[in-house]
Amino acid sequence: MKKLAFAIGASLLSLGIASGSVAAEERFITIGTGGQTGVYYVVGQSICKLVNRGAAEHNIKCTAPSTGGSIANINAIKEGSMDMGVAQSDWQYHGYNGTSKFEETGPFEDLRAVFSVHPEPFTVVARDDAGIASFDELKGKRVNIGNPGSGQRGTMEVIMEAKGWSLGDFLLASELKSAEQSAALGDNKVDAIIFTVGHPNGSIQEATTTTEAHLVPVEGAEIDTLVSENPYYSKATIPGGMYKGSDEDTNTFGVRATFVSSAAVDEEVVYEVVKAVFDNFDRFKGLHPAFANLKEEEMISAGLSAPLHDGAARYYKERGWLK
Repeated sequence: MKKLAFAIGASLLSLGIASGSVAAEERFITIGTGGQTGVYYVVGQSICKLVNRGAAEHNIKCTAPSTGGSIANINAIKEGSMDMGVAQSDWQYHGYNGTSKFEETGPFEDLRAVFSVHPEPFTVVARDDAGIASFDELKGKRVNIGNPGSGQRGTMEVIMEAKGWSLGDFLLASELKSAEQSAALGDNKVDAIIFTVGHPNGSIQEATTTTEAHLVPVEGAEIDTLVSENPYYSKATIPGGMYKGSDEDTNTFGVRATFVSSAAVDEEVVYEVVKAVFDNFDRFKGLHPAFANLKEEEMISAGLSAPLHDGAARYYKERGWLK
């Protein structure tokens, strides 16, 4: 038996494999993000950066390409073309329950929550010369409502429905992606742009520094009703002085960015991704100003309506955050 064991060990060594172990196979994962100027893109890139730092230990390699946003990411995860993705908390809810934009395709019962990230106020930026001081004054104006498949477009349509508006109520309803809309505002191709995003945001900073523009409050009876009837919405305030042209606080409402996956994605993979983020939490918080005030206890529950992925739950239990 000893000779047989020696012979097997020698054979493994001749193949470049250490005796008693076989080299673990590399696993590649893809994270869906959003437009390259948005915070979703930074979320995905930041998670991948932390995952790839530990690749020598867990053999997981991560990429995070730019995508169409929340709804596109959930659909890609459902199809299996992406492993994980960033999505607004409202679209996580609708995706799991098969409501709103997901009514035709039905509930995505294998959708799994991993953690939530930063708050995302629904943000409207208008040119000063457009005469827009309130959300209702967007009617009759040129407004970029966002590209189909993006969370911002979906939320805009929810507000429009609550107000009884249609696309015909705008002089122009453009469908530019988030990365394109600030330039359009500066070039006077639109009067206003909308964005569901964490702050401070580079795209909005660009919009308010390249042209005379300001943030527009999003409030009123319809907004109050949306917030009271939907647990994934909450009132939000964008601090005054964050952007040029908006010295006072801007009242609005918003959602939360969440990180999601599928029950079909291996538990060990999700565990290692979660571990990479929370074992390096201070480093993660330093990767974007929108992450600066994140709290671990909020991230494992806030805005999460789909069940927790087993891999995430396993890590949270190890840390004593879940029973």
